[in-house]
Amino acid sequence: MATAGTLALLAVAALLLVAGLPLLADAQAAAAALPGADECGAPDQADGACHYVPKALRLKLIAIPTILVSSVIGVCLPLFSRSVPALRPDRNLFVVVKAFASGVILATGYMHVLPDSFNNLSSPCLPKKPWSDFPFTAFVAMLAAVFTLMVDSLMLTYYNRNKRDSSSRGEVAAVADHESPDHGHWHGHSHGHGHGHGMEVAKPGDVEATQVQLRRNRVVVQVLEMGIVVHSVVIGLGMGASQNVCTIRPLVAAMCFHQMFEGMGLGGCILQAEYGARMKSVLVFFFSTTTPFGIALGLALTKVYKDNSPTALIVVGLLNAASAGLLHYMALVELLAADFMGPKLQGSVRLQLAAFLAVLLGAGGMSIMAKWA
Repeated sequence: MATAGTLALLAVAALLLVAGLPLLADAQAAAAALPGADECGAPDQADGACHYVPKALRLKLIAIPTILVSSVIGVCLPLFSRSVPALRPDRNLFVVVKAFASGVILATGYMHVLPDSFNNLSSPCLPKKPWSDFPFTAFVAMLAAVFTLMVDSLMLTYYNRNKRDSSSRGEVAAVADHESPDHGHWHGHSHGHGHGHGMEVAKPGDVEATQVQLRRNRVVVQVLEMGIVVHSVVIGLGMGASQNVCTIRPLVAAMCFHQMFEGMGLGGCILQAEYGARMKSVLVFFFSTTTPFGIALGLALTKVYKDNSPTALIVVGLLNAASAGLLHYMALVELLAADFMGPKLQGSVRLQLAAFLAVLLGAGGMSIMAKWA
């Protein structure tokens, strides 16, 4: 299932790039004729003390382990919360903390990723036609949200169908061997109905409902992680390629808090997905290493990568727009709406108000960080 989700979401990036190839070619040719073409193809030029390559390199080398540790701490905190009784998934405090983390993810899409895409695709380094004639950022974000819904629905259908088939085969085997100790509990409940279908009637409905919810939680984790990973690589690449000390210094601190809070949101989802140790380790690894990887990639491509070149602006802008649409859908539909419309929050007005406040605090804090990251 994880492979299917990853491949489906990677297909979005591939389709965006393939569809954008003609636009890239046209943009390169048209950008060469723009009045500021020389500046658009040149590396980031900072004035005075801000442009200091050795110090910028030192800051980026410090940023890699610092952001890595912050990411690991953020995503692992919820995973170890089971040892704290008040933070277990069935407790009210966990609901409030998850609402805070969901607000962080929501603000990441609206306040960090989407504005970056607007800035990239409305840059003066791109030709006005077609980039100024059509809102590509909003269009791609909308398509990404719809595609995420499609992937979410199809993955859940596929997974439920496979589980249903496996369950049916298991029930046939159980009926044939109903005297075995493993099936004694269900067999014992079947006599009260006396219709020969005890295996279907005896199994509590809430068990199946729990399994369906568990599968949904796992789909949410995989799709959410893909959106976060795309954004993390892009922002890391920009930091790694920059030589502006005045930009990098506050960005390092902001990114540490950004990754920690975003990791808390993802970690809460991973906890509810109830994965095994191996899958948890894979998800933690990819989340924690993508931003440092992006920084390292930016360092390696410093001489080649120009963040204000037409190619970079279009590719990064489209990826950011797709990531924003994905994060908007996941935060609003799968995280916030699913919790607020669920029985736990619907059963308590006080808990609802506390969760709303937590969402506003998470989104507000992340929005303030948009000034630097």
